[in-house]
Amino acid sequence: MKLLTSPEAAAAPPSPADSVLTLAPDFELWAAHLAQTLDLSAVQRIDLQFPKFTDGRAYSQAVLLRRRCGYCGLLRATGEVLIDQLLQLQRCGFDEALLRADQDPAHGQRLLQQFGGFYQGDALQPRPHFARAAVTANAATTATTTGAHP
Repeated sequence: MKLLTSPEAAAAPPSPADSVLTLAPDFELWAAHLAQTLDLSAVQRIDLQFPKFTDGRAYSQAVLLRRRCGYCGLLRATGEVLIDQLLQLQRCGFDEALLRADQDPAHGQRLLQQFGGFYQGDALQPRPHFARAAVTANAATTATTTGAHP
């Protein structure tokens, strides 16, 4: 996950206006008809807003954009984004986080490296650990019984 500070985001080259979409936290993305009809093919980045640290609606929006809408472009968290949120942001499918001014990006990167894997599925890896392990075990068993080398 890329961590940005306000000066870094301001210094970045501007994107074409039609390639960046900003969704308000109260945008009802979960409506089934909207998720099916929303055309995001020209959108390069979607900014999801966290108006307060305690407002988690953008987490749900990110998961819905990735899973239901099939969005593969950049998702950026903006607003009151703290380093405490980074791991969950990453697991929900965010690619970038524009950190609040008082947050240390270096400390945030260290926090992201604390965990190498998770038992639960998430937006990046929808299958839980036990399902991934079963596939690996079955592949090894098949390779052993057929004489193939893994």
